[in-house]
Amino acid sequence: MINYERYTLANGLTVVLHEDNSTPLVTVNVLYKVGSRNEDAEKTGFAHLFEHLMFGGSVNVKDYDTPIQQAGGDNNAFTNSDLTNFYNVLPADNLETALWLESDRMLQLDFNQKSLDVQKKVVVEEFKETSINKPYGDMWHELSALAYREHPYRWPTIGLVPEHIEDAELEDVERFFDGHYKPNNAVLIIVGKLDIPKTKALIEQWFGKIEAGEVAQKALPEEPVQKEFRTKTLERQVPSDALYLAFHMPDRKHKDFIVYDIMSDVLSGGRSSRLYEQLLKGSELFSDIGAYISGTLDPGLFIIEAKLLDGADMEKAKLLIWAELQKLKDTLVDAEELQKVKNSMISQVAFSEVSITNKAINLAYYEMLGDLNLINVQEAEIDSVTVKDIQRVANETFRMDNCSEVIYVKKA
Repeated sequence: MINYERYTLANGLTVVLHEDNSTPLVTVNVLYKVGSRNEDAEKTGFAHLFEHLMFGGSVNVKDYDTPIQQAGGDNNAFTNSDLTNFYNVLPADNLETALWLESDRMLQLDFNQKSLDVQKKVVVEEFKETSINKPYGDMWHELSALAYREHPYRWPTIGLVPEHIEDAELEDVERFFDGHYKPNNAVLIIVGKLDIPKTKALIEQWFGKIEAGEVAQKALPEEPVQKEFRTKTLERQVPSDALYLAFHMPDRKHKDFIVYDIMSDVLSGGRSSRLYEQLLKGSELFSDIGAYISGTLDPGLFIIEAKLLDGADMEKAKLLIWAELQKLKDTLVDAEELQKVKNSMISQVAFSEVSITNKAINLAYYEMLGDLNLINVQEAEIDSVTVKDIQRVANETFRMDNCSEVIYVKKA
């Protein structure tokens, strides 16, 4: 059970405090409700670009990293399709340093051509390294574009093409900042050794005077129901042939989301999972195989990916995978098998609550979902799933007309 205090500043900034006196540290986490889903189709990759720009200097702080390091701390950030998250870990006595730094870049970034050019170059090089020059690196570009036709999930967080970042102008990034990086579009989480009254006073001092902004609220198109099997074959310089299957699934708030999460572990959660036992060990076709969910705020994807051994027959490999999916549809999962997966997931939840940083990130995420108390009902949610739930969801999901398939063929 994570006890917390939640309140909102006059400018709309949501604040959540969780006291943990088992550590001399604090984590200061700021989540902005902006990801690649909030981008324009002609200017993609901006949320990821801003993850870098936010470390390039703000109106009163020209160097972000040095003050944190001098305070004995560390910091990092990540961006995905739904959010951008920044976190700082440092001694509790130096809490104000992190609040000063985070409030200053929320107030106003130091927009200048030199900083923009440097970060554009970094992001474009990252695009080339991860999505162009890396084997299977364009998988998310290809699979997303195949599975989604309308929703902005049709491009990955890194962006659709590097030219969108290369062509970004100062006024473009200033407009994006003004539309999203505002206190009324953010969540501030502080976890660790806290003096609550003092912490509240510091938060008001550093964040209270930042003005709320008009958040860009673009209505996102609803993805039409997929009604046909989609497939695409790519000939690439890859180590081996590979297969990716994507099935549409509900959004993160849907009651069946946890069923999908558990089902992915039934198939792929460790060495005793079905895909490992039956296909990786039980056949001579696969060098690697797994299943996972995208976990997105809007309706997402249940994905199966497989790498084949040299000379393996792709059609046979596909038949074996579909046969395993059919078993989930035809036969109830063994109660002992399901309980083993549940126990593993409950253990992961417990371990995630040991680290103050994990707790801060999780609190921020559940606050973004709109129900912070969900963080304290995860175990009950996992326990509630039945073998019939697994079978029902499998039948709803694993259909040919709900499947998008990307095949990589090794170039001779």
